[in-house]
Amino acid sequence: MRVAVASDHGGYKLKEKVKEYLESRDIDVIDLGTNSEESVDYPEYGRACAKAVAGGEADRGIVCCGTGIGISIAANKVSGIRCGLCTNVEMAKLTRQHNDANMLAMGGRIIDDETALAITEAFIDTEFEGGRHQRRIDKIEEA
Repeated sequence: MRVAVASDHGGYKLKEKVKEYLESRDIDVIDLGTNSEESVDYPEYGRACAKAVAGGEADRGIVCCGTGIGISIAANKVSGIRCGLCTNVEMAKLTRQHNDANMLAMGGRIIDDETALAITEAFIDTEFEGGRHQRRIDKIEEA
């Protein structure tokens, strides 16, 4: 599996923790920045990660900003992306099982590192259930 990661300054520290965790699991990581806590604009990084996933360079993407809200909105503007903003493990499992989310967003100022890594694990390890959920995914893609 190959996972693209990106963040703005507010999510930089969390992105680095997530990246370290993924690499510890021998998952290939594409780091699309940012590379410090210097102020940057989250739409650029959310879009870059989403384009990597939509374009097939990565199987999934994980993006972080201060709250996870702005960067998830930016990612979801890219066709073919279903980015779920998650604040707990159950949300991460359900966004994969029911929504076949191909991107995860988290807020570096909202959740602690332990919770974020548990969310990341659930997002990576949970499979899409298909069935009745596929019909709904198809309707999202029609929009």
